[in-house]
Amino acid sequence: MIISFSVQNFGSIKDKQTLSFEATIDTRLEEAYVINKSGMRLLKLALIYGPNASGKTMILEALDFLRLLVLKPKKTKTDRLYFEPFLFDIDTPGKASLLSIEFLQEGIKYFYEVEFIKTAILREELFFYEPKRANLYRRTTNLEEQYTSITFGSKIKIAKSVKEALETNTLWNNTVLGGFLKTNIKFKELQPVIEWFKRSLAPMVASKTILAQFVTRNINVGKIKKADMIEQLTKADIHISDIVITEEDITVPEHIIEYIKKDHPNVKSEDLPEKNTKIKSLELVMEHTVNQNKYSLPFDVESDGTQRYYGLSGLLSLLFHRSMVLPIDELESSLHPDLYEHFLLSFLLNAKDSQVIATTHNRELLDKKDFFRNDVIWFTDKDQNCATQLYSLADFDSSVVRDTTNVRNAYKSGKFGATPRIGDAYIDLNQ
Repeated sequence: MIISFSVQNFGSIKDKQTLSFEATIDTRLEEAYVINKSGMRLLKLALIYGPNASGKTMILEALDFLRLLVLKPKKTKTDRLYFEPFLFDIDTPGKASLLSIEFLQEGIKYFYEVEFIKTAILREELFFYEPKRANLYRRTTNLEEQYTSITFGSKIKIAKSVKEALETNTLWNNTVLGGFLKTNIKFKELQPVIEWFKRSLAPMVASKTILAQFVTRNINVGKIKKADMIEQLTKADIHISDIVITEEDITVPEHIIEYIKKDHPNVKSEDLPEKNTKIKSLELVMEHTVNQNKYSLPFDVESDGTQRYYGLSGLLSLLFHRSMVLPIDELESSLHPDLYEHFLLSFLLNAKDSQVIATTHNRELLDKKDFFRNDVIWFTDKDQNCATQLYSLADFDSSVVRDTTNVRNAYKSGKFGATPRIGDAYIDLNQ
């Protein structure tokens, strides 16, 4: 579970901004929203509101960038890190960017921080708490020599040969965790951290992410329970009585291979499928029962809303049965407002150790004080320098937000900021 996540000099974010999952002293809706872990009260949900281009998505992209920085280490020293620092400033393009995260794994609290530029990781530190804070390792990089040095905390016992092997595989543009993934060594203190990034922190789901193949594949191998899916779809008023998956062998079309060669030049020739290669294909059909008669529809002809909720239902099933952190951009995409609320309510009432971070424009939820807590509502806005500012509804004191305040109306009126500053609709066509 995430405790907090901080971003600095990354995309639209200039100064350090922090998203916290630590609950305030408010005990409203405690059972639904708060998880008690290792002496902390952590929230299951964070909803980020704000106008377009205010940096909502950037928070999620920064988290996903950190995940990939750990799990997808660069192969050569010449590979660059694909990101942009804050560009609306004279100084920030030449400064380092910074990401840090506090999280719980197997009951232990960790703090991980990494500082980087486009060509290299400059500094990296990992701390753990058992119960007091202790350094697991610190990494620095000599930019002139393109060489990484790693020092370990006093509580970490490591053989000289293991340290040397890890340093060898930690290229100047790799994290130590990424270097560990490329090294044939045992390191019991690092393994739980790798497992958290690999199994608990899910990839970001964008509004256009096609989830159906992922969900269908996991149903087919038993990682997602089909019974969960059917019950969720039925309760969402999507009348699905069965999900039918059939497997067949198909030949990879030659034009697909040519497309990969043309549009993805970084894919190595040995990784391309050969001509006439057979692959497994899954066909998905949704069964509907109408007036006691069963009808089968190919998934592709279902509505966009049904397809979207099919994918989200699969993710919900994973959230119910695992400890996961799931970032979702524009959660309300293709969903009716009632179905959007149903998704959130299903998550809150059934997930035990999972978290969802979602960006949204759905203001209807803010009408319902009995549905949300102030500390799960976040806003992004831009300051006079066009830099993203991230803050919580819980940051406003009682002079701004009272128990009787209609939060939706207050937000619409601009009381919290984070709304578009729109001019008049007249366009001078004679210019």
